[in-house]
Amino acid sequence: MLTTLKRIVQEVNQIPGLEPALARLATLVKETMKVDSCAIYLADYKNQVHVLKATDGLERSAVNKVKIGFSEGLIGLVGQREEPLNIENAPLHPRFKHFPEVNEDSLFAFIGTPIIHQRKVLGVISMQQKSIRRFSEDEEAFLVTLATQIGLEIANAEMLGVLDVSIDNSANDQKSINGVPGSPGLAIGNAVVLNMKHELSQLVLRKTSDQAGQVEAYRKAVEITRGQVASLSDNLGSTLPEDVKAIFQLYHQLLDANSLGREVEQKIRENWDAASSLKLVVEAYATKFASMEDPYMQERAVDIVDLSNRILHNIMDANSSPLKDPAKMPESAILVAKEVSAPMLAEFPAKQLKAIVSIQGSNNSHAAILARAMGVPAVMGLGQVPLNFLNHKELFVDGYSGQVVVSPEALAREEFLQLIAEEETLSQKIASQAEAPSTTQDGCDMTLLVNAGLSADLEMDNNKEGAGVGLYRTEIPFMLRERFPSEQEQYELYRAMLNAHPEKEMTMRTLDVGGDKPLSYFPINEENPFLGWRGIRLTLDHPDIFLVQVRAMLRASIGLHNLHILLPMISTLNEIDDAKRLIKQAFHEVKEEAVQANQELFKPAIGVMLEVPAVIFQLEQIAEKVDFFSVGTNDLTQYLLAVDRNNSRVSSLYSSYHPSVLLALNHIMKSAEVSGTPITVCGELAGEPTGALILMAMGYRKLSMNAHSLRKINWVIRNVSVAELENLLADILGCCGPENVKEIVDEYLESKGLGGLVRAGS
Repeated sequence: MLTTLKRIVQEVNQIPGLEPALARLATLVKETMKVDSCAIYLADYKNQVHVLKATDGLERSAVNKVKIGFSEGLIGLVGQREEPLNIENAPLHPRFKHFPEVNEDSLFAFIGTPIIHQRKVLGVISMQQKSIRRFSEDEEAFLVTLATQIGLEIANAEMLGVLDVSIDNSANDQKSINGVPGSPGLAIGNAVVLNMKHELSQLVLRKTSDQAGQVEAYRKAVEITRGQVASLSDNLGSTLPEDVKAIFQLYHQLLDANSLGREVEQKIRENWDAASSLKLVVEAYATKFASMEDPYMQERAVDIVDLSNRILHNIMDANSSPLKDPAKMPESAILVAKEVSAPMLAEFPAKQLKAIVSIQGSNNSHAAILARAMGVPAVMGLGQVPLNFLNHKELFVDGYSGQVVVSPEALAREEFLQLIAEEETLSQKIASQAEAPSTTQDGCDMTLLVNAGLSADLEMDNNKEGAGVGLYRTEIPFMLRERFPSEQEQYELYRAMLNAHPEKEMTMRTLDVGGDKPLSYFPINEENPFLGWRGIRLTLDHPDIFLVQVRAMLRASIGLHNLHILLPMISTLNEIDDAKRLIKQAFHEVKEEAVQANQELFKPAIGVMLEVPAVIFQLEQIAEKVDFFSVGTNDLTQYLLAVDRNNSRVSSLYSSYHPSVLLALNHIMKSAEVSGTPITVCGELAGEPTGALILMAMGYRKLSMNAHSLRKINWVIRNVSVAELENLLADILGCCGPENVKEIVDEYLESKGLGGLVRAGS
């Protein structure tokens, strides 16, 4: 059966257009199963009917004419029950309804099964027989399996508007497509699809005998690309935070002769031409990055391929622009590409850019990071949407919900424009009060910190209202190298950060790689990386790595009081003891060096990440061993709900507003209060208006977030009362689901005149 199913699905998938494909499918099913009829009905939710879209065995003139109500006939019953219906004599069934147009008077045996995609009934596929009999279990299993195979194709066709099942056949209705929120904000404009002229994926490998000439061609192309990347970085403008420009540091490192260049030239010496050599090296790296579970590292594959396509362009055709002529862009343009890259975004005329839409990618991509820093709405990961479907269409982009509306209707368009105007007014109001203190209306002071990555010192320079760095991801410098960075290299990086703002706390998380974030020079292969060898587990197994990093941190903190060391992925008390023992060893070593140099070394505060659910039940014992807690809501949510938020099949189940997650956060806060342990929240929840208010209601007073969220949260804090929030807490914790939680907080925001933030917290 499996072989037959594969053959049918493959043949149908090769037919252009869904309706011809469904017609062929009906014929193949009839022939394969040796039945007298096969029919496919698709659901029209607007008119609450199932429309006959294809048949072999019924009257073909009835296609698109016969419409069966959702509560009518056997087809309607299959849709209602959402399960197969197998009847040996259909006309005798009480729900049977006669439709003379289909000419089924001679058919008795009936079996139908729903076509379902993501819990939605898209239609029904049925088989009928002239004899009076019950279809076998194998026949039923075949039909059910086939229905699951065609569900995705029907869903995509319906979403794109290439399949119209409605009675009025209105082909101009707006279409709504859901993606992943990449950067908050709203925009409306015309889609401009940008693609590179030359792509490594399309290149055919070729050999060469001119090794010297190909090496020269490669080096020349790299130099041209180096200049282009530098120019793009400068084009981003002085208003963009320098830390975001640091994204281009990765590109510069890859362009270095000791990085990709050495391996590419080795391939040329093996008689591959320059372009082929680049393809061989880059695709190996891209595959390695793309196979990693960590979404940040997966996005690095996009960066490597984008940069290499630019080099390839300069090898193949150095005299023309890889992108369309910017002068021909519409005034209000939405940048659309298969995978929007950082240089592509920088190259786009800033005055005309209203939003970006990336068919692939996630909110961890460099394009998404850049978009957030530039204040440009972005939606990523639209999935199977073809580029030509969006090109030149008017789009409404909702960076809060991740929704893209294609060709909005007149009334909807006016509503969108009104929302955009309200958004602009709100942004101006927030910006005008950016430097005001984070104090609530009833006098409660909040501390806001920044989550940092590539260049925390520069990030802090551009966010002076922040009280420090609540989470510095030290693993990023490790990931950008081809070897473990030396102690001196780490020292210089950490010293720059600590010394930039000596009066502000700087929390450095020890190396958090392994499992889902393996280093290219330290490969780890595991079946379930999220539950594997990562974080503190890895570094304790390699005390040499841990000690070198901690020594670098301590050396960087000599003469300063602002170093906090954070231990990730803690799940046992023994891990804390072992880590503290190694930190103590490193401290004594560095202190001796400091004393000899007549300098002073102060003991750093040591804290743990609360992200593994097991630690929630040992907080009292943990508090006796550490100086502070830091709650990682992203992983805590993922582990509590058993949901990989990067898996599109289940990502809708991921929500930090799930009552169980909120109850866990409330328990953590109460335990911290009892033990008197300082506590910070450093997950995405802290950077959302709704999340921040709930955390404040629980008693959290230190929140760390991405830099782009800081001003908005600061403004929210100054317009609410902690006493009022505390009165809402019991109702919030008693909710049945995330949507109920948001309703309560949204209502409060509306009552405080903060309705414009409802979308931001959604």
